[in-house]
Amino acid sequence: MAKGKPRYNKILNAAILEIVENQLRDGNSPETRQTYERLIKAGYSDKEARDLIGCAVSSEIFDVLKNHQPYDHDRYVAALKKLPTLPWE
Repeated sequence: MAKGKPRYNKILNAAILEIVENQLRDGNSPETRQTYERLIKAGYSDKEARDLIGCAVSSEIFDVLKNHQPYDHDRYVAALKKLPTLPWE
């Protein structure tokens, strides 16, 4: 691995982006669609917008697993509203 490059799990990334795609397609979490449209209007590309939303998804998954907490829709929506600022910033 090159020095200074973050570690990257392609399978995990694909799974997270599939969650984003499902939310956008199915309208399950209308806030995801609203965030996507807001980011596109702000000049982000389709890929960038999806990747940013994926950061909010991954942050929620991390909280659920690390802290043994149930999914918290309000916490997820709060992370979406803060984008493009990443949830861990």
